[in-house]
Amino acid sequence: MSREFTLRDAEPKDVGRVLHFIKQLAIYEKLGHEVEATEEMLTRWMFGSDAVAEAILAETPQGPVGFALFYRSFSTFMGRPGLYLEDLYVDEAARGLGIGKALIVAGAKRAQTRGYGRYHWQVLDWNQPARDFYAAMGAGEHPAWINVRVAGDALAALAARGEGP
Repeated sequence: MSREFTLRDAEPKDVGRVLHFIKQLAIYEKLGHEVEATEEMLTRWMFGSDAVAEAILAETPQGPVGFALFYRSFSTFMGRPGLYLEDLYVDEAARGLGIGKALIVAGAKRAQTRGYGRYHWQVLDWNQPARDFYAAMGAGEHPAWINVRVAGDALAALAARGEGP
């Protein structure tokens, strides 16, 4: 494989490839059974009038080999938005070419250019190669915070409660 690659913003025509990368990442993370996303959903949320996410594709002369998907967050303490890296994936055959580093740096540049206060993401506790990679990029883990999530049936049940507007 060539050591040359380029990065570019994903376009609507790339939704199938983005979904492919999402599924590959989910398989790697042992979460393939959790992928519900469809091309139609990604098209709406990445390119529709109410788009909330964006992605960068990494391409070699052989075609797309990886991606990073981001969305805007907000820090009340900082009083500024942040950029959240939801997914980062590079095909196994293309790893070691600097593509992951380039995608991380591209996100950092976006956050900096936009005046955002932070660039953040999560990593699975068992994924030591990723943890080491992120540490080498200057990212620090925040052990004091525990992720909390409500989704699926639990989200519907919570939303159906009588409290609130």
